[in-house]
Amino acid sequence: MSLHRRKIRFLQELPLLIWLMLVWAMLWQDFSPGTLLFGALLAIAVTRVFYLPPVQLSGRFNVFHAIAFGIEVLARMAWASLQVSLVAVFQGPNVRNAVLSVPLRSHSDLILTAVGHVSSWIPGSMVVEVDRSTSTLYLHALDVHTEADAEKVRAGVRRIEAKLIEVMGSREELKRLRAERTGEVTA
Repeated sequence: MSLHRRKIRFLQELPLLIWLMLVWAMLWQDFSPGTLLFGALLAIAVTRVFYLPPVQLSGRFNVFHAIAFGIEVLARMAWASLQVSLVAVFQGPNVRNAVLSVPLRSHSDLILTAVGHVSSWIPGSMVVEVDRSTSTLYLHALDVHTEADAEKVRAGVRRIEAKLIEVMGSREELKRLRAERTGEVTA
């Protein structure tokens, strides 16, 4: 292991610092200036003590796709909440669950993390493991009885990934996604 860390520019680290500061405020459910300032100081301390490799951003962000994706996620959350309620009422403890592997297209840490979080936000599924080396998510899914049910869950997660690639994936990932949709073969 190298004793020298790669120097990270402050602007490159700024999104992580802001996120950690907001997580601190959310944990305390207090967004006062004092809490935010302490969260910022804590975020700086954490990033200095616990080295994290920098998240590589693609350099693109599509606002139109982000808004459409946000609306779709809210709709899926509402629909899944209704489905989970019905399963709880009508199947109760007899519901059948499964742990599924979902290999993703993207090998970006940012996309992998975002797909995992969004998948866990939608009721009825929870990410239980992430294999970063193969870009595979393992999900615990509710009400899976057949392989067709499992494929439906996998397709839903891969749709989330596709939407996130459209929002903020690299140009190469977007090109591969479009080629996949049209049936073209890419190297």
